[in-house]
Amino acid sequence: MANGPMDRRAFGEQPNRQGAPGMGQGTEYTGRYVILLDPSNQESGLNALRSSADIASVERVRGSEAGNVAELLERPDVSVHFEELGAAVVEVRPEQRHALVTTAEAESAIIAAEPERMVYASPVITPQQAPTEFYPAFRSDEDVVARHTRAEMAAAQGPAWDEQRWTWGIQAIHAHLSSLTGRDVKVAVLDTGVDTDHPDFAGRIEATASFVPGETVEDGNGHGTHCIGTACGPASPQKGPRYGVACDARILAAKVLSNGGSGTDGQILAGMAWAVARGARVISMSLGAPVRPGELFPQTYEKLAKRALERGVVIVAAAGNESNRPPDIMPVGRPANCPSILAVGALTKGMMSAFFSNGGINGQGGEVNIAAPGWQVHSAAPGGGYQPMSGTSMATPHVAGVIALLAQANPNATAHDLVAALKSGAFPLMLPIRDVGAGLLQAP
Repeated sequence: MANGPMDRRAFGEQPNRQGAPGMGQGTEYTGRYVILLDPSNQESGLNALRSSADIASVERVRGSEAGNVAELLERPDVSVHFEELGAAVVEVRPEQRHALVTTAEAESAIIAAEPERMVYASPVITPQQAPTEFYPAFRSDEDVVARHTRAEMAAAQGPAWDEQRWTWGIQAIHAHLSSLTGRDVKVAVLDTGVDTDHPDFAGRIEATASFVPGETVEDGNGHGTHCIGTACGPASPQKGPRYGVACDARILAAKVLSNGGSGTDGQILAGMAWAVARGARVISMSLGAPVRPGELFPQTYEKLAKRALERGVVIVAAAGNESNRPPDIMPVGRPANCPSILAVGALTKGMMSAFFSNGGINGQGGEVNIAAPGWQVHSAAPGGGYQPMSGTSMATPHVAGVIALLAQANPNATAHDLVAALKSGAFPLMLPIRDVGAGLLQAP
C-alpha cells in the first residue's frame, strides 16, 4: 500500500465525519448502527425502528445499484437499506440509541443490531510510532512488514524460486499446471479500487463501483489493483512473469476503502450487496480489523456471509497481520473470524507461516481455514506497472482465484461444494493447523 499521512484516528482523535455525535477519544464507532433484517419481512423491521427509535429517512438500494450510495452513506439525515442482503445502515440520535437496541431485541423481524465501526488502513508504523493501546483498523499489510528487521525478512525468503515465467506464488499453488482459467466466472474484489487502464486488465473488467464519497473507482493507493492482479491477472502479462491465478475470470471491482485506506462497515456491506447482485461467485476482501483474544465474531457479517453462501457466493478474507512471530501470535481479525467466511493465512517462500500472519487462537469461527503465498508477491500496480507486496492481503486473492477455477470446473456447484473442494484439495503442511488450516492452497 502506498505510504500516506498518519491517520489521527489510530491514536484516538475524533473522526471528522458529520452527523456522528458522541464520538470520544479512542472510539472506533461512527455513531450509526448496522441492522440485519429478516429477509422475508424487511419492512416490518424498518417500521418498528421508525416508530420506536425515530430513525432517519430510509433510502432503498435495490439489486446492483451503485449510483449515489456512497453519498447516501455519508448523509446524517438518511438511513440506507440494502434490499439485496436484508441489511440497513441507520442513523439514530444519541438519545434514541437505547430505544433502537431495545426494539431490535424485541422485534422478530430484526435479526441483529451492531454499532457501525470506523475501518481504515493504517500508515507505516515504526516501533517508535506504534500505539501502545488497542485500536481496531483495516490495516495495510506493507505497514506491518515494515516494522520488522532485515534478518527476519531474509529468513522469510526460503529457497530460491525461478520466477522468469511464473511468480513463486503461482508455482507454489500449481496454478501454472492447471488447464482451468476461470473463464466466465465473476470474481469480486472489495478494496481500494482498480487501475481501469492497466493493460493487463483490458477487456476483463465486467463492472466497477465506488462506495467512497468523492472518489472514483480508480485506485490511488495500489492495494486493490495488486489484489485484483493476483486473483485475475492474465496468462501473458505485458511484462514479466504470470502472476494471476484465474486468467480469464471476469473482474468486479468495488471500491470500499478510500485512496487513503479508510472506510466504514456500511461501505463494505454496500460492496458485498453489489457483488452478490452482480453474480459474483467469490468475494475477496483483503481487509480486516484486529480483535482481542476471546472476542466474538460480528453477527452482521456472519449472517450476511451465510446469506451469500445460500446464493452460491463464497467470501474469503485476510486473517490479518498483527502477529510478531515468535512469540506473539494474534487472533484472526474481523470479518475473517466469521465462521462462514474463509480466513486466509500467509506463507513465505520457505513454506513457513509469515511472521505477521495471525493465527486461529479464538474459537467459534476464529480459525485459519487455509494458507497461501503472502510474501513478496509480484502483481499489478496503478499506472500500468507492477510491484511486490507482502501480507495476508496478498494470500487472500490467491484463494479467490482458485475458487474461480473450481467454479469453472463445476458450474453447478453450490458455495458449500466449492469450499469443501478447496479445503480437500489443500496440501498438508508440517505446521500447526492453528496457522495454516487445511494447508497450502492448490489449484485444481
